[in-house]
Amino acid sequence: MTLPATISAKRPIAWRLLLGIAAAAGLFVYVFFNGGYLVTVLGFAAVYGILVTGLNFFMGYAGQISFGQNAFAAIGGYGSAVLCTAYAWHPLPALLVMLVVSCLAAWLIGYPTLRLRGHYLAMATFAFGLISYEISVQARSLTQGYMGISGIPPLGIGAIVLDSDRAQLLALVVLLIVGVLLSVRLKHSRFGRALSAIAGSEDAARALGVNVTRYKIAAFVIGAGYASVAGSLLAHFVGFISPEVFGPQMVLWSFTIIFLGGIGTVWGPLLGAVIVALLPEAFRSFKEYQDLLYSAALILILIFVPRGLAALLSRASRRQAIP
Repeated sequence: MTLPATISAKRPIAWRLLLGIAAAAGLFVYVFFNGGYLVTVLGFAAVYGILVTGLNFFMGYAGQISFGQNAFAAIGGYGSAVLCTAYAWHPLPALLVMLVVSCLAAWLIGYPTLRLRGHYLAMATFAFGLISYEISVQARSLTQGYMGISGIPPLGIGAIVLDSDRAQLLALVVLLIVGVLLSVRLKHSRFGRALSAIAGSEDAARALGVNVTRYKIAAFVIGAGYASVAGSLLAHFVGFISPEVFGPQMVLWSFTIIFLGGIGTVWGPLLGAVIVALLPEAFRSFKEYQDLLYSAALILILIFVPRGLAALLSRASRRQAIP
């Protein structure tokens, strides 16, 4: 007796999904109970996973280019830091207020900017990121310049304070999962299909009745919201921020994660963030050659898996599904 084609096609994919979830859970449990510096490493991976999941809406789903995601992370991070240290706000209200501020800023900036295309759009968003960086350096009365802001309280809700690294890691992972699940829901909705049409051809999407400008702005605002939350979480997780945290290096890491994991895939940002965070640890014993080996590994992955690790796993699942 043979199984129906639909069932046999879904079984390998389901097993690979379960294996992926089991591997991620095993990694989290190992780090959580063993503690140490890996808690911080995995915490950074969760924060960047949230950041890049938002960027994936604009670059992966809508097919646009943005070099300014660090600007919205800076708005969230510095906003939460100032509200909590100077005005004694609780972290959660500060995070939510800055989320609204970042989305509003993205809408105001995106409305005129997103009428551009290609490298013009890329340069416009890059300029916005540079402007935000200069503001964080020059507005010393607010941001303390290169001295940064310290004493940022850890995450918490009301009287509940997550004052341990493990508790904060648990909160970050939960928020990352919520963000990814929201991404899954939106990608497979009418909104996601409209973004896919825009990524294919803006003119064709417009001919089909898709309001291209409105959907591009919506994707831009969603990405800004994710970035703002990531910036706020980073500030509360580390307890200190400075301009370098939200500088061009954040843009480079974001692009590395999204292309390594798989641009346009749901799980790519998460997978890329974990690999980029943990891969240097695999070469730590090589000491002075660590950066060289890490860079070489990234280049080899991008050469042999140009569509990203998530796309590689998806392709392997489809091959096994073929009877």
